[in-house]
Amino acid sequence: MAAAFPPAATAQILPTRQDDTIPPQAELVYEKGLQFLSRAQNEDGTWDDSVGSEPGVVGLCVAAFLAHGEDPVNGAYAKNIRAGIDFILSRQNEDNGYIGNSMYNHAFAAKALAESYGVVDNPEIAPALKKAIELILTAQKKNRFGAWRYTPDSRDADTTVTGCQLVTLFAARNAGIGVPDEAIRKGLAYLNHNRGSEGSYGYTSASGGKPTLTAIGVLCLSLAKERDSKGFRASVDYLKNNLDYRERYYPYYFEYYMSQALFHADEEVWRDWNARNIRYLATIQSPDGSFPGNQGPSFNTAGALLSLALNYRFLPIYEK
Repeated sequence: MAAAFPPAATAQILPTRQDDTIPPQAELVYEKGLQFLSRAQNEDGTWDDSVGSEPGVVGLCVAAFLAHGEDPVNGAYAKNIRAGIDFILSRQNEDNGYIGNSMYNHAFAAKALAESYGVVDNPEIAPALKKAIELILTAQKKNRFGAWRYTPDSRDADTTVTGCQLVTLFAARNAGIGVPDEAIRKGLAYLNHNRGSEGSYGYTSASGGKPTLTAIGVLCLSLAKERDSKGFRASVDYLKNNLDYRERYYPYYFEYYMSQALFHADEEVWRDWNARNIRYLATIQSPDGSFPGNQGPSFNTAGALLSLALNYRFLPIYEK
């Protein structure tokens, strides 16, 4: 793998966005959510709930802070960001670069490292990120579909695990790490193999398509700048026809991907969906700033906040 790093990372304050007005209700929801995550975080960077000690969830929480433009050096949430990053680094296998115990954990933890690289002053981030990306690429080479599933040695694949690895590879590219084009092409080819004629994506085949899986596919194609195909347009139309969809089991996972997919594919449609999403999240947010659900307040809150992150667009992954 060609892995060229940019100059040594130095902490810097993220710029203030001037080009769009942040909806006041979105800012209120987001700030309340960050306050909850800050208060509930343990000294070791984790959260006390069913998933709050998983490095991937910690990575999503770190991303929620950074996506709001929080200063990781001297800002109000700097300690939270640094504690989360330190925890992720502590959970990486020194030999092979694997973070946590699943490729879900690995991808979201590695993505947090990519988004922190260059803004968090920690010399351990660069080598850890390099190892994490190398593991993703090595796992893909072992996979008979050229994609990913639950472990680095998995021979089968699915759209959700594959999608989160691809998004992490794009985040790594944004951080200046070389990612082979072939790895992106193979991952996209697997996703496209699972796309039905009406544009929806299935889990391990083209049947049984769902909005969450389709949002993952649309986002990955958008990040790859492959928006001109008939299949892509069919998938976007499928999402447009499901703007009122609510995922029963993983609602914030759906919202996390739906917001990004629509923003990159059709900003006018995203603005409509975003307005609805802001109202919805404001309605269901708990008084303490967390969000209800069966995945734990840390994951629920981070996912909900990241579905609002396109209102801010501080991180490169949220720019077109």
